[in-house]
Amino acid sequence: MTLPNLITVARLLMVPLAIMMILDGRWMPAFLVFALAGLSDAVDGYLARRFAMASDLGAYLDPIADKALIVSIYVTLALVGAVPSWLVVLVVSRDVMIVAAVILSWMMSKPLPIAPFLVSKLNTLAQLLFAALLLGSRAFGFEPGLAIGIGSGVVALLTLASMAAYLAFWLRHMAA
Repeated sequence: MTLPNLITVARLLMVPLAIMMILDGRWMPAFLVFALAGLSDAVDGYLARRFAMASDLGAYLDPIADKALIVSIYVTLALVGAVPSWLVVLVVSRDVMIVAAVILSWMMSKPLPIAPFLVSKLNTLAQLLFAALLLGSRAFGFEPGLAIGIGSGVVALLTLASMAAYLAFWLRHMAA
């Protein structure tokens, strides 16, 4: 168990805490926990690369933690009316598609290599920043205005692009 993996596990443990705070309307603590979880994603990746602490466990654990954080936050924000439902459906559908493709590939004895695409990293960043905007606007009491429409559009476009990239990769992999 490496330090980056421990940080990733800590991120997973922050997810239910952030959800409970959102549901209780405790926006500042929810924002701070979410921001810490997002920061931990950058820190664990940096440490793993910089200090040669990358591991097979981390290669699987990190995207699981990312998906748990993003899906849980978006679904919870939708429950409290803070994010458009159509965007949540898109975000969750992408992650379900990816997980289903990985499981199906494994079941068919054609396991996929776990390596994110650049568009996927940009997508994750956009999703995290948009969720931070939504939480931060409530925590700090400001109206995000036009940023909501722009953020929703950027997240939707990157989510669709990432979905298409993974689908094309999976189809090529399965045909080989």
